[in-house]
Amino acid sequence: MKTKRVKSSASLNRPEGNGLASSGQSHDAENARAYAFLLLKFRLRSENELKARLKQKGFSEELSQDTVNFLKDKAFIDDRVFAKGWVAARLKRPFGIRRIKQELLGKGLDKQVIEDSLVQAKKDYNEGQIVNQLAQQRFSKLAGIEPQKAKARVYGYLLRRGFSPDIVTDIVKGL
Repeated sequence: MKTKRVKSSASLNRPEGNGLASSGQSHDAENARAYAFLLLKFRLRSENELKARLKQKGFSEELSQDTVNFLKDKAFIDDRVFAKGWVAARLKRPFGIRRIKQELLGKGLDKQVIEDSLVQAKKDYNEGQIVNQLAQQRFSKLAGIEPQKAKARVYGYLLRRGFSPDIVTDIVKGL
């Protein structure tokens, strides 16, 4: 019995011909850029984050770097803009500076870029006031629990959100 050979979907999209590598490479570059634009459509991304996602999708290291460089040259990605936006969004949630810094480090941003964006954000940021507000809200939700246990839960909650342990300790003691 003869079986019919079916072309894979990847080969259906490639033009047939003399097998020159350049036609396949340009097609891969188009696919990489299209995927990168798809990712950027949902939210801004750091250079390292975008490069990692491209590699995860199966694009080569070189093609991933070329795509990131192209997007950087065309000003579609900028780590400084990304960091500023990330910090602003996370402060609205509200999260503490320590957590935001860890998240940005995890996104592969340069330490100087992170410090610059955090210094700017700290100017209008009163961590003590925010921690006090969150602690009061959280403590009131735990009204039926033994006070010492409730304070421990509030303390843990605030630390997980990335607030300074010194400020959290002072605020929780006052509850």
